[in-house]
Amino acid sequence: MLFIALFLVVVLLIVFGIHWYLWKRLVKDVFTTRRGRRIGTLVVVLLGILIPVTLVGSRVLPLKQQPILAWPGFLWLALMFYLLVTLALLELPRLALRPWTRRRPVDNSVETTAGPVDRSPRPVQETVDAGGRAVDIGAAAGPAQAVDNGELAEVVDERSAAEPLPEAVDSRHDPSRRLLLGRSLAATAGVLSVGAVGIGTWQAKSAPQLKRVPIQLAKLPASMSGFKIALVSDIHLGPLLGRSHTERIVRIINSVDADVVAIVGDLVDGSVAELGPAAEPLQDLRSRQGSFFVTGNHEYFSGYQEWIDEVNSLGVRVLRNERLDIQGLDLAGVNDVTGSDVGDGPDFAKALDGRDASRPVVLLAHQPVQAHDAAKHGVDLQLSGHTHGGQMVPFNLLVGLEAPVVSGLGTVDGTQVYVTRGAGFWGPPVRFGAPPDISVIELHRA
Repeated sequence: MLFIALFLVVVLLIVFGIHWYLWKRLVKDVFTTRRGRRIGTLVVVLLGILIPVTLVGSRVLPLKQQPILAWPGFLWLALMFYLLVTLALLELPRLALRPWTRRRPVDNSVETTAGPVDRSPRPVQETVDAGGRAVDIGAAAGPAQAVDNGELAEVVDERSAAEPLPEAVDSRHDPSRRLLLGRSLAATAGVLSVGAVGIGTWQAKSAPQLKRVPIQLAKLPASMSGFKIALVSDIHLGPLLGRSHTERIVRIINSVDADVVAIVGDLVDGSVAELGPAAEPLQDLRSRQGSFFVTGNHEYFSGYQEWIDEVNSLGVRVLRNERLDIQGLDLAGVNDVTGSDVGDGPDFAKALDGRDASRPVVLLAHQPVQAHDAAKHGVDLQLSGHTHGGQMVPFNLLVGLEAPVVSGLGTVDGTQVYVTRGAGFWGPPVRFGAPPDISVIELHRA
């Protein structure tokens, strides 16, 4: 509990820091009136509160009610991220343009054609209230007009909301140019960020791309050349992706006439009671040699044992640290590494030891990082997901710090590893620069 509490505190501090920076660049640098800044500040505060409320709501609300918070909360999370990235990148041109905002020096010795400029203080206009106290009414009332204290307060309050805020005097910079620069950069960041989130939302909700990927295996029997594995991962059934999402994936897979269907984890974000109907269309998958599944990390957050039984009941065989023979090819599957926390982790020895080393072996494993262990057991090809291809560029750069292959085909310690970007999304319903896909792996003899 202490660790969770500390984690939440760190998350809240990060969220606060990001929103303070957004307030500075999108409110303080843009609005010059008290009213504008008050409204802008209120909006930023409410959006900052929305994020932790959404994260908590996704845990405690019933599945049917979660979209009420998930759509606005996760979309703002994505927009917040892109505003942060674009504004941070725009700090460089801001710094480069700072000399442009500097004032030109004023020559006080210059006189106008009408004579020297009178810079002496103007006399203060005053009137006396009923108690004999002097009240400064400036130009608002005139020297001969008496103003009631209440009326004067209303005038001052009304003007203070609409009039520009007094800024600290900075003789080095021109306020009008500084304001123009701040507004221009804020508008640029807003347009780019909204565009990225809009395109990413469209991509996330679109049908997964069908990718055909030829891969050569030296040990593959000549009779198996052209063997097709339809690979899908990270379907992420949940509050924003339901039964229609599964039905569309099944239609796409059935259209390729695959020999094997492989689902490599993260099928669901919820319990069987909540999402069982959404997963039912998997029973309609068609292939020559069968459909297979291995657990991902999200199954262990969603009641993994119930889901193993449910997936098996749909005619999709769950490979749990085991292998089987398919026409001279060994197809193996191991549990996700997250299962180690509950005594259900991967066991490469159980899945791969004692096999005929002259036969090619294709391993299904949710996370690409598992390839390091797979290579030690002589795996020829590992098929994985988990990364979403980064889901939102430039997150792919961060994912690459942990995953040896972020998307596509790579090599890890001599083992070929192919990583699909996945068919769904997690968190923000946004996939920018990493559209969803279903991959058709075509095996050929090297």
